[in-house]
Amino acid sequence: MGVIASPAELDFALRMKAPPDLFELRLDRLVRVLGSLEKEIGRLPAPLIATARHPMEGGANGLSPQQRHDLLARFLSRVRYVDIELRSAPVFVSLLRLARRKKMRRIVSVHHLKDTPPASRLRTQARAAKTYGADVFKVATRTDTPAQLARLLDFATAQDLGITVSAMGIGKLGGASRLLLTCCGSALIYASLGQSDIEGQMSLQQVRALGLAALRR
Repeated sequence: MGVIASPAELDFALRMKAPPDLFELRLDRLVRVLGSLEKEIGRLPAPLIATARHPMEGGANGLSPQQRHDLLARFLSRVRYVDIELRSAPVFVSLLRLARRKKMRRIVSVHHLKDTPPASRLRTQARAAKTYGADVFKVATRTDTPAQLARLLDFATAQDLGITVSAMGIGKLGGASRLLLTCCGSALIYASLGQSDIEGQMSLQQVRALGLAALRR
């Protein structure tokens, strides 16, 4: 899956001859080009995920809950998936219900940017995501050390989660984590279309060179 987080990446995505299975629209990063995005969105050559990230989980431009809600609502009818953080789910529950009625896929996500919590805490969060109707639980954690990576792998390889998991590391071992987790069955591989500012995130070219495939739904 290719992440569109800038006007340059939007332009690149529109010109791709061999697009990925999905594009993620980082609406919190695209607020200054929403008019262009609305005009061009129908030309993007792959289905879309919309997210407007919470500022405490890497979101840009310091958007308020209402601003993020309005962004997602504005594009809801144009995408196949919507991604809402677990911390935002209680406030955005109406959007999740609307997505369900429209038969859209729902991703509920958490981003632990400073550490990887114990697997038990991640399992608790996965169960909470499921109560909000998530089709996919996405988890990104800090993986600077082998111990942090081991905790993420312990969670992602559990057999009793009862929900599709997309797990990935960020940091020094982020690249290795994404390769290992994909081999362990993690869904939805996130790849950059341009120069990523997320340490450990592979480019789409690297993903393809490694022969990895994103979840198809």
